[in-house]
Amino acid sequence: MTLVRNKQVILRNYVTTFPKDSDLYVTSTTASVKFKLPAHTIITTSKEPAVIVKNLYLSCDPYQRLFMEEIPGVDESTYSQRVYYTPGSPIYGYGVAEVLDSHHPDFKAGDLVWGTTNWEQYSLITTPKSLNKIQHTDTDVPLSYYAGILGATGLTAYVGFYEFCSPKKGENVFVSAAAGAVGQLVGQIAKLMGCYVVGSAGTKQKIDLLKSKFGFDDAFNYKEESDLDVALKRYFPEGIDIYFDNVGGKMLDAVFLNMSVHGRIAGCGMISQYNLDQPEGVTNLMHLVYKRIRFHGFTVRDHYHLHPKFLDFILPYIQSLI
Repeated sequence: MTLVRNKQVILRNYVTTFPKDSDLYVTSTTASVKFKLPAHTIITTSKEPAVIVKNLYLSCDPYQRLFMEEIPGVDESTYSQRVYYTPGSPIYGYGVAEVLDSHHPDFKAGDLVWGTTNWEQYSLITTPKSLNKIQHTDTDVPLSYYAGILGATGLTAYVGFYEFCSPKKGENVFVSAAAGAVGQLVGQIAKLMGCYVVGSAGTKQKIDLLKSKFGFDDAFNYKEESDLDVALKRYFPEGIDIYFDNVGGKMLDAVFLNMSVHGRIAGCGMISQYNLDQPEGVTNLMHLVYKRIRFHGFTVRDHYHLHPKFLDFILPYIQSLI
């Protein structure tokens, strides 16, 4: 058994409204990076054998705010994993890691993986089904990409937009929080599919970035719009065929008014609601019926099996740019 110092990011207490720096703190403990028992022995209460990993890259994502509080009606049975962070314990998120020791037949020491891991230098992963082995180590793509575009971030954009919304060339696509990690990828994938794409964001710098770097056809600052319904009609006079929703709230309500018949919505997140004491109501839901809109809420954790298909789709584009 080998012991090392293990720096960790700990949740102090459950959070309400906007999180503060003091809600998290950094500490160091001692961790073992080798199993003490024989390799065939399961040393945790998990139904699966465990692995020990060294975390190389960690991704900081908006959904992590949700897990800093208890969500009524949501637990492991609905979200496929431990949902809330535990005060006094490390928070978790997506990352890239190297396997140091393994009791799981699918992993061995030296394997590189991406998936859910704790915010610490070394982690004991008792649910290895949350890890995905990195196979494309000979593609000249930086390993850090698996904490972003080649990992959960890129897979989220691909699954929500490509798999659920079934885009067709020439369709009108709207992306909210479009300058975020997922949103800007959705927009770029939509352009690869030959769609007309407009994004919304909250600063001039982000709007400029969407149009000058990420290739969006247009973009607007939602904070400068007094009426979101009017704004959307300005950019989509013929209606929105596909909406990738990252914000919810008032934007989603206005989008319902502007969706085309048989439009599709991917419900990825609702960042406008995460820090509110009382979430905003949505009043235009009957448009789901009037226009026969398909709204598909999803979490990427249910779709890891599509990762190889996603890599086949996205890697040629990335490799052509590096």
